[in-house]
Amino acid sequence: MKVIGFIGGMSWVSTLDYYRLLNEEVQRRLGGLHSARVILNSLDFAPLAQAQKTGDWEKVGDILITAAVALETAGAELLLIGTNTMHRVADTVQARVRIPLIHIADAVGDAIRDTGMHRVGLLGTRATMEQNFYSERLAAKGLHVLTPPAAERELLDRLIFEELCRGVVTKAARNLVLSLIRELQQQGAQGVILGCTELGGVAPQQSPPVPLFDSARIHALKAVKLAFSA
Repeated sequence: MKVIGFIGGMSWVSTLDYYRLLNEEVQRRLGGLHSARVILNSLDFAPLAQAQKTGDWEKVGDILITAAVALETAGAELLLIGTNTMHRVADTVQARVRIPLIHIADAVGDAIRDTGMHRVGLLGTRATMEQNFYSERLAAKGLHVLTPPAAERELLDRLIFEELCRGVVTKAARNLVLSLIRELQQQGAQGVILGCTELGGVAPQQSPPVPLFDSARIHALKAVKLAFSA
């Protein structure tokens, strides 16, 4: 089993989910008391969130590069960035380390393509929904991406940063996410990507209107699969 280097803390809420998913999948594969070999570098999210807000992606890249190099030096053999939005600088980070970075959009795109779907909705932060770093990688896999209207994108972005990233989950949040999923279905989405790693905690768990693709879960399972590959 290869050692997974995990850049977390973005937010700590989804980092907890990632760690659980990684270990559950290893235990499922090996049984007994087996668990994942993970080196976690958990960052302070506030400076990163502020840099993202002001569009200072160079600063974001510098912070993540430092974290990635530290993980590689510590013995990591694979690299995970535990958030969708910060993959805006994934290629920059990959260029500075020798170990492979598992891109979350590639993992999600492969999972969707395996179902035969080609038209999917995307929910996440405004940066993930509005910038092209995510949708272009999905398009390269033959997927057409739909997003909610601008006002709803703003509402969802605010929900993510003001509530979900702080561990706050309300009925109103669940209702908003469900309504956005239904809107995307009405636009023609065959499935919906939960393209923020906190959204799995508020999405409908039973009988969603369309199939949901939880990016955190897909990303974590892809990492374990690669950890066991030759």
